[in-house]
Amino acid sequence: MEQGREMLNRFFTDLFDRFQRAEAGFLSGADLSPQEARLLEAVCRAVDGGLDNRSAAIAAERRVTAGTLTAAVKLLEKKGYLTRRRDERDRRVVRLTPTELGRRASEKYAAFRKRVTENAIAALTEDETAAFARAVEKLSQAVCLAAPRAEIRGETNMEGTI
Repeated sequence: MEQGREMLNRFFTDLFDRFQRAEAGFLSGADLSPQEARLLEAVCRAVDGGLDNRSAAIAAERRVTAGTLTAAVKLLEKKGYLTRRRDERDRRVVRLTPTELGRRASEKYAAFRKRVTENAIAALTEDETAAFARAVEKLSQAVCLAAPRAEIRGETNMEGTI
């Protein structure tokens, strides 16, 4: 059992590292970091889905503080990817909207992630893909349950990561 756990630990670490390298390669030459690309994607998803595009809602979805989000949004706005505007009914509320440049970048990033996923599952049969999807869902839920406990125990120093 311990050997299987160690194998899974190495697998997850290796998989995460490989994805980060692929992502860095895809974004090389662009003026977007992976975190910025994910933030931009969250804003596009909110706007396109008719969801809440207030900065507070995006910060909550990305699980970052308002200050962290504001710094990232200012940078994306300066680069021409996002616009911020005050809500006309409640001037305290800031709404985020992607620019045309932001939309194109988000679409390209989504296409990259889709290509990575398609390449990964191409090696599996339909039944294996379905079983893998069920297993990943269970693992995702388990990680989500474990994450708050780790944060409470002070096992993370990732505060402010977008």
